[in-house]
Amino acid sequence: MSVSIQWENLGFDYMKLPFRFISYYKDGQWDEGCLTKDATLHISESSTALHYGQQAFEGLKAYRTKEGTIQLFRPDRNAARFQATADRLLMPQVPTNKFIDAVKQVVVANKDYVPPYGTRATLYLRPLLIGVGDVIGVRPATEYIFTVFAMPVGNYFKGGLAPTNFLVSEEFDRAAPYGTGAAKVGGNYAGSLLPGKYAKTHGYSDVIYLDPATHTKIEEVGAANFFGITADNEFITPLSPSILPSITKYSLLELAETRLGMKVIEGDVFIDQLERFVEAGACGTAAVISPIGGIQYKNNLHVFYSQTEVGPVTRRLYDELVGIQFGDIEAPEGWIVKVD
Repeated sequence: MSVSIQWENLGFDYMKLPFRFISYYKDGQWDEGCLTKDATLHISESSTALHYGQQAFEGLKAYRTKEGTIQLFRPDRNAARFQATADRLLMPQVPTNKFIDAVKQVVVANKDYVPPYGTRATLYLRPLLIGVGDVIGVRPATEYIFTVFAMPVGNYFKGGLAPTNFLVSEEFDRAAPYGTGAAKVGGNYAGSLLPGKYAKTHGYSDVIYLDPATHTKIEEVGAANFFGITADNEFITPLSPSILPSITKYSLLELAETRLGMKVIEGDVFIDQLERFVEAGACGTAAVISPIGGIQYKNNLHVFYSQTEVGPVTRRLYDELVGIQFGDIEAPEGWIVKVD
């Protein structure tokens, strides 16, 4: 490689790479799009993305295999979720083929920045869709920008695959009932900054949000999905219209059932019934799997498997998923897309 980066020391931080993809939607259609070296978006001051939150984004990764090839993990699912978010905000869909092709172009153009196999680092890709143009009323834009940029990243949570503690938020909700919780929109994350800061300043990795209607059930763990493992070999994860449908979570559900022989359940996870779980974790594209050592709720810290060691089932799930992503374990059909 021609770049000098300490791959093992990467965090989850922005890095300006040479190329990104950009495409414009005007007069009811997308242009072909192209790669550009310009990392600045030039938009009208009255763009709907700035005033009314008409904005969607995604997150996915490119992985370098032992053989030196590069591959993507289920990019069609990211494209589908991107389209669902666009529908929710009355934005034009980016077709799946266009989405995947744009991602591939960015990876190939920046392939020197795809971390070497064995470092556990990856190339993180951020597709973005925003409403632009001269609009001042509360209505959908008529013009849009779709762009994809990338950067090499390490672990989202410091310490990697190590148990950490999380704090239940009793004062803040992540999303409103029947709101945009299931869409990947910037507003959901803006609202999480204050409670997230409070949790981190008090020694926790992030906040756990309860359902906005009753405040009795776990919904999300910061910007990730929750899962719990029972002594009866069950993999349980919350089901709610306010939860972002995580590609990682649904991949783990399938792997837990088909490869670990577990019973998988999407359903209610009540905050006052944590004793049913012997292990717990947070999962998502950025976090992959972050084992939960303990959950602080009211005046009690509920500890799961351990606050210092990763539970055996969580470890097996992590190894299976990451092994597939890096090409060491055979993937279910259709999960892997080769880039080169």
